[in-house]
Amino acid sequence: MNRAGLNVDGLLVLFPYEFIYPEQFSYMLELKRTLDAKGHGVLEMPSGTGKTVSLLALIIAYQRAHPLDVSKLIYCSRTVPEIEKVVEELRKLLECYERELGEPLPCLALALSSRKNLCVHPEVSALRYGKEVDSRCLALTASYLRDPPEGARPSCSFFQEFEARGRQSPLPFGVHNLDDLRALGRQRGLCPYFMARASLAHANVVVYSYHYLLDPKIAGLVSARSPARSCVVFDEAHNIDNVCIEAMGVTITRRTLDRCQANVATLQSHVQRIKESDSRRLAEEYRRLVQGLREAGAARDSDLFLANPVLPDEILQGTGSNGIQWDPPGSTGILGTPTPSGSTPNPQESPPAFLRELRDRVCIDRKPLRFCAERLHSLLRTLALPDVPDFSPITLVANFATLVSTYSKGGLLLELWGRNFGGNFGAFLRGFGDFLGDFEFLGFLGSPITPNPPKFPPKSPAVGITDAAELSWPVVPGLRGFFTSYVYLESTVASWYEQGILENIQRNKLLFIETQDGAETSVALEKYQEACENGRGAVLLSVARGKVSEGIDFVHHYGRAVIMFGVPYVYTQSRILKARLEFLREQLQVREGEFLTFDAMRHAAQCVGRALRGKTDYGLMVFADKVDKRGKLPRWIQEHLPESHLNLTVDEAVQAAKRFLREMAQPFRQEDQLGLSLLTWEQLQAAEVQQRIQGISQQL
Repeated sequence: MNRAGLNVDGLLVLFPYEFIYPEQFSYMLELKRTLDAKGHGVLEMPSGTGKTVSLLALIIAYQRAHPLDVSKLIYCSRTVPEIEKVVEELRKLLECYERELGEPLPCLALALSSRKNLCVHPEVSALRYGKEVDSRCLALTASYLRDPPEGARPSCSFFQEFEARGRQSPLPFGVHNLDDLRALGRQRGLCPYFMARASLAHANVVVYSYHYLLDPKIAGLVSARSPARSCVVFDEAHNIDNVCIEAMGVTITRRTLDRCQANVATLQSHVQRIKESDSRRLAEEYRRLVQGLREAGAARDSDLFLANPVLPDEILQGTGSNGIQWDPPGSTGILGTPTPSGSTPNPQESPPAFLRELRDRVCIDRKPLRFCAERLHSLLRTLALPDVPDFSPITLVANFATLVSTYSKGGLLLELWGRNFGGNFGAFLRGFGDFLGDFEFLGFLGSPITPNPPKFPPKSPAVGITDAAELSWPVVPGLRGFFTSYVYLESTVASWYEQGILENIQRNKLLFIETQDGAETSVALEKYQEACENGRGAVLLSVARGKVSEGIDFVHHYGRAVIMFGVPYVYTQSRILKARLEFLREQLQVREGEFLTFDAMRHAAQCVGRALRGKTDYGLMVFADKVDKRGKLPRWIQEHLPESHLNLTVDEAVQAAKRFLREMAQPFRQEDQLGLSLLTWEQLQAAEVQQRIQGISQQL
C-alpha cells in the first residue's frame, strides 16, 4: 500500500502490504476513535484477517502524530510464538517506514520473555525447566553472592559484563526479537535478559507476556516505570481473567507447610549464628527495611501496579502489635501462621473471616501480615543464603499472608481435596477476544456415530466417536483433533489403541499427541509441521484449553481439517470455578449457565479457527457431538451449517470432505478477490467501498 499511506479518519497510516482487507480498514477506524476518546476499548475482528498488523500500523502512526498522548506501546500476548509473530509484523512495518521516509524510523522495539528463553549461559541455558533456569541464574547473579572471597563461588560472565558496561550501552534503534537479543548478547558478551530489562524504560514498543503487567510480583520489577501515557494492548483478551486468577492465587498443600517448618528452622539457625557473630549487620538490615518501606509508601501514590501492599504511617511509627518489631524468630513464626486454617471445619471462608480466626487463635493482627512478603525477602537478602530457591515454600506462604491481609474483597479461601486450603484472590477482569467468522465449510457428525449417545463422565473412555478416525485418510496433509480435557484425550487414545484404530490412523498419517509437558509439546508440534511438509501428513491430537489451542497458526496445509470431539465445557464441579461463578453472579450479575456456555463456545471457536488464518486459506471443520448442541453454537457458525451438513454418517462426511477438498484445491487467482475481499489504494478511495466499510464497522 503506497500513495503516501492511508487516510484513517484524518490520520496518515502507512500499511506494509500491497493490499488491505475491508475488515482491516474498518478495524483501524474503530481503533482510531478509541484512541481519540482516551479511554478503554474492546475491539473484535474475524480470525485470519490481519488484526495484528492493523493494530500496529494504526498505533505507530498515532504515536508519531500524537507523541504527548501515546508515548509507549505495550503489547501483551499469551505465548512465545504469538510474541515472536507480533515482533516480526512490527519489523515489516518499520521497514515500510524506512522505504517511504528514506531513513530508518528512530524507534526501539523489543520482546521480553523469561530467562529460559533469553539465557545464553552455556550451562544454565541447557536446563530443561524454567524454574531450574531461574534458580541457577539467581545463584549466579544475586548481589550478595557475586563477590565471594577469592572467587569461591561460580558466577555468570555475561551478567558481570552487563553490570560493568551494559547499562551504559543501550540497545540500538530497531526491532529486536528473542533471537536478536540472544545473538546481540553473545556478540557483546552481555546478558540478553537483563539487557532487555534495562532497555524497557526508553523503548517505544514493548512486547511481552500478560504476567509482566498483571502479576504484581513481576510488574513491580519490570513494568512499574512505564509511563502513564502508555497504550496497552491485550491480545486474546479473554485470557485476562485466568491470568489474574493465576497471578493472585496461592495453592498451599500439606507438603508446602511441612517444608515451611524446615525453612523456619533453617532461618532461625542462620539468624542465631549471625546474631552471635554480626549484630551490626542485623541492625543495618532493620534500618534499611524501615527506610525502604517509607520510600515505597511515598512512591505508591502514583504506582498503578502495587507490587507490594500499601503501608500506612501508623504501621511504620507504631509500637507494640501495631509497629514493626525486629524479632527474627518472631518474624519466622508469623510466616507460619496459615497453619491453623488446615484444622478449620469450614471448607470455604472469606479473607476477613480467616483473619479474625487467625487473630483469635494465635494473636496475629492483620497489619503485620501486610508486609510479610517484603520482610521475608529482606531477611533472605540479609542472610546471603546461597540456595534461595529452597525457600520457595515459605515465600509462597508469605505471599499468601500479604495477599489475604491486603485484599479483603474478591478473594476466597478454599479447602480443596487432598489439600489444606488454597486461595483464589484478585479482581475479576472481564475480557473479550476475537470471535471467528467466514467459515469455508462446517461438517457436523450426528447420531450415526453415536447410536446410543452416552453421557461421558470426565474420566470415561470415548465411546461412539471411534469411527471419526476414518476422516484422517482423505485429508491432505494436516489434521487437528481437539478434546475437552487431557483425561478425555488419554482415555480416547487408550481406547483407540485397544481397538486397533491407532494402527489404522498410522497407516495413513503420523500421529502426534499434545501433553502437559511444554517441552514435549514443542517437539511434537515441530515434528508435526515437518511431517506435513515432507511426508504423508500427520494428525495432531490436542486439548481445547491446552497450549496448542491458541496462539499457534496452522496455515494452509498445516491445518486442512479440525475435528472437535465434544463441547469444551470447563469442569463444573471444581470448587474454584464455583467460587468464580458466585463472584460473577453477585458482582456482575452474570448467571452461571450463561458464562459456562459462553466460555465453552469461545474455546470451541478458538480451536476450529486455527485452520483459517487468512482469506486465501480454507479448512474442514467437523463437530463430532450430538446434534442438540447446535443451538448452543454461536450464530456465525450456525449461519454456515446448512441442514444438508447435519446428522451425517461417517461415510457421508468422508464423501463431503472429498468433494470440498477437491473443489478448494482448484487454482485460485488473486484477481478474483480484487475489489471484494482485497482492496488497492485506488479502490479504497471509492465512495461505494467507503460505504461498505462503514457497514462492516457497524456489524463488528
